[in-house]
Amino acid sequence: MQKKVSRIAVLTSGGDSPGMNAAVRAVVRTGLYNGLEVYGVMRGYQGLIEDDLFKMESRSVANIIQRGGTILKTARCKEFYTPEGRKKGYDILAKRGIDGLVVIGGDGSFKGALALSKEYNIPCVGLAGTIDKDIVGTDFTIGFDTAVNTAIEAIDKIRDTADAHDRLFIVEVMGRDAGYIALHSGIATGAESILIPERKTDIEEVINSLVEKERRKKLVNIIVVAEGDEFGGANEVAKAVRARMPQIDARVCILGHIQRGGSPSAIDRLIASRMGYHAVESLLEGRHNVFVGIMNNRMNYVPLENIGKKKGTISEEWMKIVKILAS
Repeated sequence: MQKKVSRIAVLTSGGDSPGMNAAVRAVVRTGLYNGLEVYGVMRGYQGLIEDDLFKMESRSVANIIQRGGTILKTARCKEFYTPEGRKKGYDILAKRGIDGLVVIGGDGSFKGALALSKEYNIPCVGLAGTIDKDIVGTDFTIGFDTAVNTAIEAIDKIRDTADAHDRLFIVEVMGRDAGYIALHSGIATGAESILIPERKTDIEEVINSLVEKERRKKLVNIIVVAEGDEFGGANEVAKAVRARMPQIDARVCILGHIQRGGSPSAIDRLIASRMGYHAVESLLEGRHNVFVGIMNNRMNYVPLENIGKKKGTISEEWMKIVKILAS
């Protein structure tokens, strides 16, 4: 029979994403409601190793649900990849009597939690906090919706300038391993082409499409490129287009880290709150070493050992929609 948790800690790890604060708030207040002591870990696993923890009360998370970033900060921690680093982390948890851990982050953060749990029998629950939506087992990740809306707002403004000057804009969005931000923002802004890591980029097809559009006097075009596209990103696409179509006024715009920041959308606040609540409920119910996701509007609990990144999962239907609507 598993030991009942009484004192838990929560940390944010890896890249920040809008809605992490809402998730922290939900974990803290759900824990307190159920009579648990709750500790915040500063700077992810790095702060855990360095004993940078503090006890959290309800007021600790007041007025944060609307804030981007994370009040607990985040960091990459190479030392935690090592058994020696995880031993340091466990010693801190044991010293403070912490018997449950909630980790908000991506697949790398979950792998760290799984290793810690296996080696020291610490119950862990993960919440998917990543703007890329690249984790198997959930329809949503905390921060994705906000990142997409940020990209949409930027691309809409870029199209105004493209229209004023009859230009081609090649817009690069985040997505090192997954093209969901590019796909969603591209469709929502009427992009003429969308280039993503899940599909091999046929640059000849892209150029031929631009040639055909030029023939039809369609001179305003937007190409949305995920940063991880195998052709090399927006700058490489622009070089290829300019070499073949020097008459086109082609400009590059790389949106970068603006997609990570900003006040989380309603959807991100809601799913973060829901996931945070269920993370604590999972610890209380003995459902350990899982990450909490949402599929078909129902909670989905995926064993941490089954975690993997989504690769090549964007359907042909989506790509057909892109082609038809951009014609």
